This record gives sequence, structure tokens and C-alpha cells, in this order.
Amino acid sequence: MTFDTIAVGPLEVNCFILGCPATREAVVVDPGGDVERIAAIVRQRGLTVRFIINTHGHFDHVGGNRAAVMAFAAPLLIHEDDAAMLARAADVARNYGMRGENSPDPDVFLADAMDISFGRCRLRVLHTPGHTRGGCCLYCEDEKLVITGDTLFADSIGRTDLPGGSHEQLLESIRSRLFTLPDDVTAWPGHGPATTIGHEKRHNPYF
Repeated sequence: MTFDTIAVGPLEVNCFILGCPATREAVVVDPGGDVERIAAIVRQRGLTVRFIINTHGHFDHVGGNRAAVMAFAAPLLIHEDDAAMLARAADVARNYGMRGENSPDPDVFLADAMDISFGRCRLRVLHTPGHTRGGCCLYCEDEKLVITGDTLFADSIGRTDLPGGSHEQLLESIRSRLFTLPDDVTAWPGHGPATTIGHEKRHNPYF
């Protein structure tokens, strides 16, 4: 699998571009902005984007959805519990003194245990509510990696003081859905550096 990450938007969201080397099919995860930079990587790799995926509905992760849908002509996926947030992204961004753009409606709803296939590669959806009600992680068993959105960070966890957040639910999601993965799985969060599941199980101060 080809795997590229780029920090985009005003809050430096980690956007991920995953591609199948055999078929050149790809997915783009969390295009929070700077879609022209994302598209440049897609072109450089010679990829065709099959799906655009949001790990959750916060404005910094969905701010580039409209431009990405236009650029790649690919369906947009998000969990149903966060779908209503897409139409409020611009207003929420303004509340933080930033510019934002509302997202188009999703084409497909993510669901727990759903498989997303692109070429010969596959991601498994793990519904991990707590940061938001519809927060999801994306696990690739073959590549030993999981994209954790704003659920789990290196030595930290997602904030739970925003609408739809629950500290207890987030801790339970991490324990039951992420800490049950193998220790050598690399966790790629929505902001900041990568970590491993084993490191977080042993050293994350919230556990």
C-alpha cells in the first residue's frame, strides 16, 4: 500500500492518502483543507480516488470536502451520527475565528465493522464514539496501521467537552476497539505524530 500523510488546514489536520499499488485505486481520509496539495500527491502517485472518508464531522476535518468531491468525483463517507455536522461547518469555524466551508451531504454512511475496499486494499471501520457520537477509526490489518482521527493521540486522547462528547464513552471506545488491536499496530491520529497501540496501552496517561 502507498501511504502519504499531509497536514492541512488552519489546525493542521493529518490528511491521509492510501493507495493500492496494483490497481492505483485510493482513498482520501479527512481532507480538512489545502485540497490542491492533496490532489498533487494523488496525481504524483497516479491514483484514482474511490472514496473520500471523514473520521468525524468537526469543521477542521471536513473543511475540504466540497473541493475534494469536485476534484476527485468520489463519494463522501461519514458516520450517520455526525452527518448533520457537515452543513454547520462554516458557522462552527467562524465561532473559532476561522474561515470554513460547509460540506456536501454524504453519499454513504460509515458503520461499525464495515469494510471499505479500494483495489486489493481494505480498511475496517471501527466506530469509536466519545470525541463525537459518530467518530470512527479505520484499521488496515494487512498493513498493521489504524487511522484514529481525534479518538486517540500520541500520549493523549481527543477532547470531550464539545457537543456530542463523552469522556467515559471515549475511554471505553479506546479500551474496547483500539487497545484490543496488536501492540505493533501503528496509530496515525488526526493531529500530531504517529504512535503505536502498544506504547499507548503502556504509557498513555489517561489509562
